[in-house]
Amino acid sequence: MGKLLWEPSRGIIKNSNMTAFIDEVNKQYNKKITNYEELYDWSVTALNDFWASFWDYAGIKATKDYDFVVDDPEKMPGARWFSGAKLNYAENLLRYRDDRPALIFKGETQKTSRMSYAELYDHVARLAKSLRQIGVQPGDRVAAYMPNTMETIICMLAATSIGATWSSCATDVGQEAAYDRLSQIEPKILFTADKYFYKGKSFEALAKAAGIAERMPSVQKIIVASYLGEKVDISHVPNAIHYEDFLSEEKGLEIQFEQMPFDHPLYIMFSSGTTGKPKCMVQGAGGILINHLKELILHSDLKREDIIFYITTCSWMMWNWMVSALAVGSTLVLYDGNPGYPDSGAMWQLIQDEKVTFFGCSASYINFISSEGLKPGADYDLSALKQISQTGSPLSAEGFAYVYDHVKKNLWFNSISGGTDINGCFCAGNPLSPVYAGQLQGPALAMKINVYDQAGNPVSDQQGELVCEAAAPSMPLYFWNDPDGRKYREAYFDVYPGVWRHGDYVIRHSDTGGFTFYGRSDSVLKPSGVRIGTAEIYNQVENLDEIEDSLAIGQYWHGDQRVLLFVKLAGGISLTEDLKQKIKKTLREKASPRHVPAVIMEAPDIPRTLNMKKVESAVTNIINGRPVTNRDALANPECLNFYESAAKELNR
Repeated sequence: MGKLLWEPSRGIIKNSNMTAFIDEVNKQYNKKITNYEELYDWSVTALNDFWASFWDYAGIKATKDYDFVVDDPEKMPGARWFSGAKLNYAENLLRYRDDRPALIFKGETQKTSRMSYAELYDHVARLAKSLRQIGVQPGDRVAAYMPNTMETIICMLAATSIGATWSSCATDVGQEAAYDRLSQIEPKILFTADKYFYKGKSFEALAKAAGIAERMPSVQKIIVASYLGEKVDISHVPNAIHYEDFLSEEKGLEIQFEQMPFDHPLYIMFSSGTTGKPKCMVQGAGGILINHLKELILHSDLKREDIIFYITTCSWMMWNWMVSALAVGSTLVLYDGNPGYPDSGAMWQLIQDEKVTFFGCSASYINFISSEGLKPGADYDLSALKQISQTGSPLSAEGFAYVYDHVKKNLWFNSISGGTDINGCFCAGNPLSPVYAGQLQGPALAMKINVYDQAGNPVSDQQGELVCEAAAPSMPLYFWNDPDGRKYREAYFDVYPGVWRHGDYVIRHSDTGGFTFYGRSDSVLKPSGVRIGTAEIYNQVENLDEIEDSLAIGQYWHGDQRVLLFVKLAGGISLTEDLKQKIKKTLREKASPRHVPAVIMEAPDIPRTLNMKKVESAVTNIINGRPVTNRDALANPECLNFYESAAKELNR
């Protein structure tokens, strides 16, 4: 059994949303549920009843009720949820119109802005009117290449209030990588900013956005927000207008929320592009809404009086997740920039100043402040902080202990894991159960997960594949430009037919009911918890004359993941320090800083299948100390000898 780090007090349990929900379920269904384990078991054996009960408990705003909850929960993909219902995602997030703070923004420039719920509604109403006037309609795609500012949220809410479908990339994503994503969905409108800041430096965003848009004939208007409030010259950018000039001047507008089916496309999120351009995952408005609220209200115990702050950008699904907290009426703190700027205590100063109650971060951030020797609990007033949510990549047991030793002893450490794919969690915390070092508290409600060995047999207390055996509302509706569904099925259902294979190595602990995550079982890279597709690296590196072939993998390293790049060089070329710097510079500028590998090594050959596909999984297994089970599928299995030798050096 893992080390016990925290147990909820009687007061926390009694006053939790989870307990209130259990009371409602017990009354409605004549149950005698007393703890989380019993509630979870009921939620996966009575999926219809669970989701119907939560729909009512969350107060989902809909103008038309649903005919049934789900037609067939074992139909994956293709289960239909809440058929007949009509609702609007933005309307559910804008249910409050009072003077309580909705958004607090702070960036590296130290500029702080605040916006009440009434002001937020007004801004969204004015922007939505302007979007309607230029012809934005339900189903149109509206995209953003934006920093993490208030305007980004306002733009999303305005677009989705009309029934448009939203997709966003952060400005720290390189121009080519952003184009590879956004060009596929052919957006009608592109929102951007004139600049952004990182590590104290100002970076140009407008030129990159213009470069993206000029190659996308679908874009009819570029709307440019001013980061510092000073309008820059945009006369050289075709079809561009300043955000402030585009915004309707009319006050007191009522938003016309388009009432759409439950499965109307809300978001297009992007996969990592492991074997080509990133796949575009289309996610439904109702599924995202009800699943986010389940995780925010029940699994995070979020309430109106809470102040929630997640370190994220609008490229990461945690941005979408956090924004849904507006439906709870909580206050969102937005930070844009490097979380270690101007010093390693910057985020804790913000938590102290804004009296944050809920702080979200990645495993790499906790590892960073630990390596810096930071002791936030001693140096800052964290009396308001009740909970830390951690996700992105696995955190070691030592990382859990660090939080309780040096941040706050009486604190709920809520480690969660899921994915962009479902815009939510397969495993999550809950306010009724204890926290053990290195373990997520348990499976998320109504997520019928299991752990399989390679033969597809359920296992406990040993590493296996995380799977989900029943449908969930936030699973993708479909992939964009995938008319026969082949890409969708191949992504999740080819290994265990009819069962969702998520691509994570985990252990389910039979003694605690908790889960320990060991990282990706596929070739997706997740340094600092940010999903990166290997194809995005190959697209840039293999354009260099010096590189004949390449292979990128993730190595689990000091509680995080680092990217290793193996390069097969062209004839007569040596891997000099200058060439390494050229590779890094190319990736930094044309992809993003997160795509830059920690280690670059020369390799004699790159392993490939008989039909010449790169085999990242074999090298990933070798470097991370796991067996290779598919040597017979390789056209050149002898090249693995080099990687076995390299593993000894890389693991010193």
